[in-house]
Amino acid sequence: MQGLRWLRMSADERNEFLGRGGTGVISFATEPDEPPVSIPVSYGYSAEVERFYYRLSFPQDSRKDDLVDRHVSFVTHRETDDGWRSVVVTGQLSAISDAPYESAEIQGMWSIEIPLVDIFERPPRETTFRYFSLEPATMTGRKETKTDP
Repeated sequence: MQGLRWLRMSADERNEFLGRGGTGVISFATEPDEPPVSIPVSYGYSAEVERFYYRLSFPQDSRKDDLVDRHVSFVTHRETDDGWRSVVVTGQLSAISDAPYESAEIQGMWSIEIPLVDIFERPPRETTFRYFSLEPATMTGRKETKTDP
């Protein structure tokens, strides 16, 4: 029987795993006596500027308006041909919907691919979307490796 252990991914391995985008879970900090608010999201990633991008929906009954200024953690993981991989990021979102064209945030968006996932009860055209970026305060990646017993 083989054992498993986890190793830290190098920056190149992390960038390859993240690709240009995918899906994960973003969690917003709340009050100390409350659990974080966690939401499945699609993301885009630019290795060139080491920044994440999100297209967040803001339906009428959404709590996100009250949360987007708080600290966040973001997790993405999946099983690859070489085993499980995960990346955990912390930081604070920056609104980029109104950022100037020349800004690093907007320029970084040219190299990403945010998957569009339609999970809404209403047609997307009836939902307000806003764009955000996340420049990581911390970012760690782990990979599974098999060990001999």
